[in-house]
Amino acid sequence: MHTQCVIIGAGHSGLAMSQCLKECSVDHVVLERGEVANSWKQERWDSLRLLTPNWQTRLPGFAYSGKDPHGYMTMPELTRFLQQYADHISAPLQLNTNVTAVNATADGYEVVSDRGIWYCDSLVMASGNCNIANIPRVAESAPQSIHMLTPSQYRNPDQLEHAGVLVIGASATGLQLAEEIHRSGRPVTLCVGEHVRLPRTYRGRDIQWWMDKLGLLDERFDEIDDINRGRNLPSPQLIGTPARRNLDLNRLVVQGVDLRGRLAGFNDGKAQFSGSLVNTCELADLKMSRLLTRIDEYARENNLEAQLPVARRYPATRVDAAAPLLMDLQKNNIKTILWATGYRPDHSWLNLPVFDHKGRIRHHGGVVDYPGMYLLGAPLLRRRKSSFIHGAEDDARDLSRHLASYLGSQKNCVDANVAA
Repeated sequence: MHTQCVIIGAGHSGLAMSQCLKECSVDHVVLERGEVANSWKQERWDSLRLLTPNWQTRLPGFAYSGKDPHGYMTMPELTRFLQQYADHISAPLQLNTNVTAVNATADGYEVVSDRGIWYCDSLVMASGNCNIANIPRVAESAPQSIHMLTPSQYRNPDQLEHAGVLVIGASATGLQLAEEIHRSGRPVTLCVGEHVRLPRTYRGRDIQWWMDKLGLLDERFDEIDDINRGRNLPSPQLIGTPARRNLDLNRLVVQGVDLRGRLAGFNDGKAQFSGSLVNTCELADLKMSRLLTRIDEYARENNLEAQLPVARRYPATRVDAAAPLLMDLQKNNIKTILWATGYRPDHSWLNLPVFDHKGRIRHHGGVVDYPGMYLLGAPLLRRRKSSFIHGAEDDARDLSRHLASYLGSQKNCVDANVAA
């Protein structure tokens, strides 16, 4: 089978690209290992909601139109939204098709799957950035008697022993799961490393509303001083709830969660923690304060003060400077370790020399260092919003135009010569 382009992945990025290629009159197919939005359906915990408000949930030619624009979608709501979008755009889907290899040919690519082989002139990798749990090597020295799992394996507290839980990682996932597990009656210790502290709302507006107004979400990858650091920043400490409430370390401490520094290792049945907890939290507080100051300045400069509540800052993170650096796991009845330490993509099927020394795909704003190959869905791919659902629209439009220009298929594609 031959087509001009193969898109691998039918999540929000792959579907957005499908619609944009359709507008560019590029013949293509979308290969998906499972169902539409497969990862959202199969690899998320039961209570998860999006971190972005519903009004921000949109894809090319399609947007949220429900009665709760300021709410946050549950996973069933999101998967329905994505299925509706796939139906709306009549995406050329090949579901339950697992790609096992991608090879170069004389004039394009060979895409091998368990349901056949496709030959194409161009390739879009939209298979997601969260395929493999990024478990640090220190896990190898954890006591074998302790059950270990990742957020993609976790569904709800009922699958855990009714005993202590050590949660590693204090970004959005780590905080949400630490709170949920602790509320189930299981004692939780949370290991805190570098994190981004953000309030859910500030001065009566969602923090995403402010980020949009300030233009931060549209900041381009080629405007960032340290792009590698930017692409590796942890996700912000946010939670989407009907009450639009904050979730930070202070709230967890009040609830009874025990905070420790970054996990340094295991030795003789004991967990070892870094002594940098105070400094780490002070730095996160400082960065949040700078952002809120910038918001206040924007409000003054744009005559919004009269429309907004008075500025009230959030208290500094309260941490114990004398937090113990060791924990005897057996004495503290720790039976489970949950590794909320992030993910990495799985491109093991890609048989091409496009990887850097750390195994990451070399690209410039999603244009891969190989003819006719593109990447979608990675953090800060082309803009700060690239990892959010609504960020896929602008990225897909840019890259579809570049792809169409590469193929010479610009029939209905406006501004096809967009710079990479």
